[in-house]
Amino acid sequence: MGAVAARLEAYFEFQRLGTTWRRELLAGSTTFLTMAYIIFVNPSILRDAGMPFNGVLQATCVAAAIGSILMGAVARYPLALAPGMGLNAYFTYSVVKGMHVPGRRRSEPCFYPAR
Repeated sequence: MGAVAARLEAYFEFQRLGTTWRRELLAGSTTFLTMAYIIFVNPSILRDAGMPFNGVLQATCVAAAIGSILMGAVARYPLALAPGMGLNAYFTYSVVKGMHVPGRRRSEPCFYPAR
């Protein structure tokens, strides 16, 4: 076993948790495949609100990657994080399409505190 692998095993406490590289790689692959749908569904929802598909796709991937890597590497907690689609669907179909809120006014609730 290489020195890097041994250091990673010690950092993530493989022995104490009773896990192996195979188990962790299988769990990571399963989690990715379970969550991969959001890569295309999230941009599809927000495209209906007038946002560019490719930009939202890239932002979704970057946000999910950064959040998941930080959760695993810094917190050492095996959770995958990604943008929530419920709020995006509410924004698209209730605020934009239902209430017909124009342009930049759509994002104002993100910047003003509730009273």
